[in-house]
Amino acid sequence: MGELNVGSHDLPIGAELAAFMTEGWADTRRADPRPLAVSAYTAKRRARLAERFPGEYLVIPSGRLKVRSNDMDYRFRADSAFVYLTGDQEPDDVLVIDPSGSARLLVRPRSARSAGQEFYRDRRYGELWVGRRPDLAEAAALYQVDCAHIDGLADAVPAGKARVLRGVDANVDALISAGDGDTEFATFLSELRLVKDEWEVAELQHAVDATARGFEDVVKALPQALAHPRGERHVEGIFGLRARLEGNGVGYDTIAASGAHASVLHWMRNDGGLNPDELLLLDAGVETDQLYTADVTRTFPLSGRFSPVQRRVYDLVYAAQSAAIATLRPGARFRDFHLAAMRVIAAGLHDWGLLATADIADGRYRRYTLCSSGHMLGLDVHDCAKARAGTYLDGVLEEGQVLTVEPGLYFQPDDLTLPPELWGVGVRIEDDLVITADGARLMSGGLPREASGIEAWLATLLP
Repeated sequence: MGELNVGSHDLPIGAELAAFMTEGWADTRRADPRPLAVSAYTAKRRARLAERFPGEYLVIPSGRLKVRSNDMDYRFRADSAFVYLTGDQEPDDVLVIDPSGSARLLVRPRSARSAGQEFYRDRRYGELWVGRRPDLAEAAALYQVDCAHIDGLADAVPAGKARVLRGVDANVDALISAGDGDTEFATFLSELRLVKDEWEVAELQHAVDATARGFEDVVKALPQALAHPRGERHVEGIFGLRARLEGNGVGYDTIAASGAHASVLHWMRNDGGLNPDELLLLDAGVETDQLYTADVTRTFPLSGRFSPVQRRVYDLVYAAQSAAIATLRPGARFRDFHLAAMRVIAAGLHDWGLLATADIADGRYRRYTLCSSGHMLGLDVHDCAKARAGTYLDGVLEEGQVLTVEPGLYFQPDDLTLPPELWGVGVRIEDDLVITADGARLMSGGLPREASGIEAWLATLLP
C-alpha cells in the first residue's frame, strides 16, 4: 500500500513500541455484515453496463482523497457513477467488470493489527486516525460483489487496456492507457442514471422531506439570524445542522441570499446581514447517507409578508413555475417546461413595460432571468451532466426521471433598464418532481409555493 502518510510532527517509533502495538487486540471482525439495501439494485445496474460494452474490461474508480491544506484532506465523497454501481463510498477502491460481465471490486481493506504500522500511524488511512474500513470478507458481504485487494488492480486488467472513467483517480489513469472509447463510456455512465429505480426515488424523497424540515428550522431561527451581522451564515448553519443530522450533509453549497444577493445565481459567500424589509432566497438540499440530494428553493419575506412590489415579482415567477410543471409528462420534450416558464416570464415583463414584445424569440427577456429553468436530479445535484444532448436536453421525458423546475427573476441593483423599486429584487422558486405514468408528482409539496401559503407558513413557524 506504499509509504505511511505521517504528519511532519509524527514521533519516531522504536522497535519495542512497534512490537507492543501488534499485540493484545480483540477480534472485531464482523461475522455477518448486513448487505447494503442498495445492493439489491447495483447488480442489475452493473449488468446493464456490461451488456452495453460486451467483451470489454470496464474500470470505474471511487476517487482519491484530496488535500485541503498541508496534511489535512477534504472529507471524501466517492464518484457518483462508482457509488451507483457498488454502494461503496470508500476512497481508492476500483470496480472492474471483465469481458464476461463478471464484476470485481478492488478495495483497500482494513489493515491487520498483527503486522505493519498503518492502523495506528497513517493519518489518511489508519483506523485509529480516521476510523474502520471493512476487510475483504466484510466488503463482499456489504456490497454483494466479489472483492479483492486493490494491489491486484494491474493484474485484474490484462495488458492495461480497458474503458476507464477518467479524471477520477490519477493512479488508475496512469496505469491504463487512454482509449478512444473512454468518452463514450463516461457518457453512457451518465445516461445510465437518467431514469431512477424505485429505490432511488425513495432516497430522493427522503432527501426532499429532510430538506423541508431544514427550511422550517431556518424560519424558526430567523429572529436570531436577523440579529446577527452575518445572518446569511446563521441561516446556512441552521440548515447545515439538519443536513448533517438526517444525512451525509448538504448536496451542494447552500445559497442563503438576502436582498440584492438574491440576484446572484450562485451566491455562496453568505456573509451578509438580513434586512426585515427584504427577501431571503434560500436554495439548499440535504444529501442522504447514500449520497442522493434534494434541490429546493424558496424565496420569502423576512418581515413575514410580501410588499406589493415583492408580491408582484413573486407571483410572476410562481405563474411561470406553475405553467412549467403543467407540461411535465412522459413523452414531453425536456425543454418544454423551460419554454413554458419563459413565455409566462416574457409576457409579464412585457406587461410591466420592460420588454417591447412578449415574444421570446429575440432572447431579451434573458437579461432578467439568465439561465435555464431546471435539470435532472439524483446522486449529483446537476445529475447526468455528461449525457448526450439527444438523450437529455433535446430528449423526451420518461417515467422515473427526477428533475427540478426553478424559474426565477433576478433584477440587478445597478440595472438602469429597471424602475428603482425593482433594483436588487431576486426571486426563485424551485421544486423537485418525479415523472409518473400520466404526469409528474411534486416531491417537495410539503413546502408551500404560492405567496399566501408562504405568508401563512411563516406566521405558523415564526415565534
